[in-house]
Amino acid sequence: MKVLGSIILFSLIFGSMAKGQGLKEVIYQEKDQKLSGLISSNAGKSLPAVLILPAWKGIDQEAKDAALDLEKEGYLVLIADIYGVGNTPKDNAEAGKQSTIFKRDFATYQKRIQAGMDELKKQGATKIAVIGYCFGGSGALEAARGGLNVEGAVSIHGGLAKDPSRVMQPVKTKVLVLHPADDASVSKADYDGFVKEMDDAKADWQIITYANSKHTFTNPESPDYNEIMAKRAWKHTKMFLEEVLK
Repeated sequence: MKVLGSIILFSLIFGSMAKGQGLKEVIYQEKDQKLSGLISSNAGKSLPAVLILPAWKGIDQEAKDAALDLEKEGYLVLIADIYGVGNTPKDNAEAGKQSTIFKRDFATYQKRIQAGMDELKKQGATKIAVIGYCFGGSGALEAARGGLNVEGAVSIHGGLAKDPSRVMQPVKTKVLVLHPADDASVSKADYDGFVKEMDDAKADWQIITYANSKHTFTNPESPDYNEIMAKRAWKHTKMFLEEVLK
């Protein structure tokens, strides 16, 4: 009987905790484009916040898992919709085309990121950091380059290159790049160019390189997944967020 009572009590407590944490759809706008993101269940409270920019195919499980874990850490979290309702890529080929448009039209990418930040502020954000994966990692760097009002930007296996003709301003946002050592999508020239860019911009920047890791090393659904390095990278992300937001 005591065992049964303990099981019932555990179920009630666990059920209450599970119910208290989750993600729900939130609709917001960037000019005439309707956007559909996912926001944590603590929306409406005054909290430090994290905007997650997903990889090139849009909101995925890796972004959702990150959001739920960050909510447990006490952050308000929004997974941004960059492409807009009705524009989510159906396959890698489409994702490549769509993401390239935003990489080239970086001003529009920055505006979509700003729209997500504005929605977080409406939901109670006191201050904001941006993290992103792959295409979203490139976006996190665009938030810093664009002078958006973010405390920190984390690029997780994101692209590092930018058009060299762009005129750069000082970067005030703290920048953390989590870089897989064997990322074939980032050339040595891109890497070296990024270091020079950050130095020229007088940024507070850091790159952590992960051995034996290919491009999507943090995604459990990818053949590139490296569990040990992925766990380290996530710990480094949370340490950085604690520094800039708490």
